[in-house]
Amino acid sequence: MSPRTTTIAKAVNEGLRRAMEDDPKVLVMGEDVGRLGGVFRVTDGLQKDFGEDRVIDTPLAESGIIGTAIGLALRGYRPVCEIQFDGFIYPAYDQIVSQLAKMGYRSGGKLSLPVVVRVPYGGGIGAVEHHSESPEAYFAHTAGLRVVTCSNPADAYFMTQQAIRSDDPVMVFEPKRRYWDKGELDPAAEPLPLHAARVARAGTDVTVAAYGPMVRTVIEAATAAEAEGRSLEVVDLRSLSPLDLDTLVASVERTRRLVVVHEAPTFLGLGAEIAARVTERCFYHLEAPVLRVGGFHLPYPASRLEDEYLPDLDRVLDAVDRALAF
Repeated sequence: MSPRTTTIAKAVNEGLRRAMEDDPKVLVMGEDVGRLGGVFRVTDGLQKDFGEDRVIDTPLAESGIIGTAIGLALRGYRPVCEIQFDGFIYPAYDQIVSQLAKMGYRSGGKLSLPVVVRVPYGGGIGAVEHHSESPEAYFAHTAGLRVVTCSNPADAYFMTQQAIRSDDPVMVFEPKRRYWDKGELDPAAEPLPLHAARVARAGTDVTVAAYGPMVRTVIEAATAAEAEGRSLEVVDLRSLSPLDLDTLVASVERTRRLVVVHEAPTFLGLGAEIAARVTERCFYHLEAPVLRVGGFHLPYPASRLEDEYLPDLDRVLDAVDRALAF
């Protein structure tokens, strides 16, 4: 396949398709993933091409989806589970953190569970309660799970396949409001390692780290800052557990300032861990405290208020101004 422009949703679909073509043990399962093609049409056409035995419409029971996937993985399959919306994952939480994450350690490495859990997450789509949450910190906190998130079609395509090939369970958080964002995809390119961060935009004055849906927001902020004579370096974290701190630290050592941006609430969010780690490693380089920009510590609001809740360009630039004021 030649390089082309595509959307994140189509890139995930192509990544799933490629993995299913390469390995007959790869299964896709979840609510409405087959005949409907998923509520975001990410799995569109897969059941038609691979059949109902490999693209499985499940009951509306998230705990049952993950529990079944665990059993299938123990029998040699590589299940890819879709949780239809982020807020629906909580009935499956026990299966994920008590079974999926622990089986390798519990068995002394004799058993592996190559299960992928795909989670459309985040807000910005005007949805009702339980459809716009950012639960990634719960799972990044859980030892035994790999946790990654994409922000562009190329990462969506390659990370999907890398996650499926992993012998460890992988949570893949897909930014649902970015599903229709377009970008370049070259299937023949050499992908980054699954757990590597990347410098999405070079800069000199402040490092701004983000992941998933906030990467586009931060790049837009960097463009606006450039017009004011300020140079922001944007780091797309990509992997949340493990974290590629080396790439981030190298950037902060150059810019001497860091702002961490995520859509989830700042209180006990991933930004807190990142701020602590970077402060430990860059204490003598930092010229300002590490600042965080995120959602507020309250339930996700009704759609008419979500523009006030979600971090935007102005809130990012305000944090940049505060960092440069020290």
